[in-house]
Amino acid sequence: MTAGFPYGVDPRYRYCVYGMVVVSDTPLALPEYSHGDLGQVECLSAPASVFLAATQGVAFDPRSDSWYRYAFLHDGSTYVRWDTVGEFLVAADGRRITCRRVEESSFESFQVYMLGQALSFALVKQGFEPLHATVVVVDDQAVAFLGDNAFGKSSLAACFLEAGYRLLTDDLLILQDSARGILAYPGPPRLKLFPKMATRFLGQTANRVHMNPDTDKLILPLDEHRRCAAPVPLKALYSLASPRDACRKASVSLETLSPREAFVELVKGTFNRRLVSPRRLERQFGVMAGLADRICVKKLTYPRAIDRLQEVRGMVLADLARGPRIVRPAPTLLSGIPV
Repeated sequence: MTAGFPYGVDPRYRYCVYGMVVVSDTPLALPEYSHGDLGQVECLSAPASVFLAATQGVAFDPRSDSWYRYAFLHDGSTYVRWDTVGEFLVAADGRRITCRRVEESSFESFQVYMLGQALSFALVKQGFEPLHATVVVVDDQAVAFLGDNAFGKSSLAACFLEAGYRLLTDDLLILQDSARGILAYPGPPRLKLFPKMATRFLGQTANRVHMNPDTDKLILPLDEHRRCAAPVPLKALYSLASPRDACRKASVSLETLSPREAFVELVKGTFNRRLVSPRRLERQFGVMAGLADRICVKKLTYPRAIDRLQEVRGMVLADLARGPRIVRPAPTLLSGIPV
């Protein structure tokens, strides 16, 4: 057995995602180690017996359903499972994710859930506050689209990729203070889209894989010219109006939010709302309040029609060209004490 690693594995693979070093016992579709200055997570495989023993007699959270289940264990760790994908144990300190892929799941699908949903538990436990955002890079600066599931973040990002811009991250965003300003860190080099959007904006890309057996949404790996592998300063943050609210208006519009309104949108846009300890909520309040004071957040409203996305892209680019978006350069806390 390798010292410090269970089940006799040799964690010889080292990668980087969201500014974190990822040490794995299996190859992952991630860039090799670089820019991993924020922390470290071990992703290690384990047999089904390990998860069965860990969850023996455990009461699952009542908000779980038959497909997605999770539970908080007595030792502070978290158990998460997607029935057709796999199961994960996230250590109490967030520094290890023990995982098992089910046979019917593709390895690409398994990685999406491990490096997104499961890893979000580890990030929060290590003291980070991830946002639910998809980010593109414009003029070497990050432009973030904040919103819930099915709000159209990835589709809008795909429209930017069609015009030659690059993707920084899809769905999960980590921000951190630095001498260069607020840095946005790159996620896995892939985008998740429904087939119509994928074909319209990215063409007939190879290696399309379904996210899980119950959805048509695809996982699309991105070539080097379509992705950004290094952290870049945050330029702007747009909160997407919900599709239900947007359908009431035929036009595309932008509204600058007050710091208080921006704070509410940022809290709503937190990635992973399952961890709600008092210390996490206190940290979250401080992080989002500080971010709302420092950067101008705008509400972006537009009809969810594929033929309107180029118009939305044009409005965003015109807005970005009007000038800097950082409100106040004072330092703020973007990570803090572990949960």
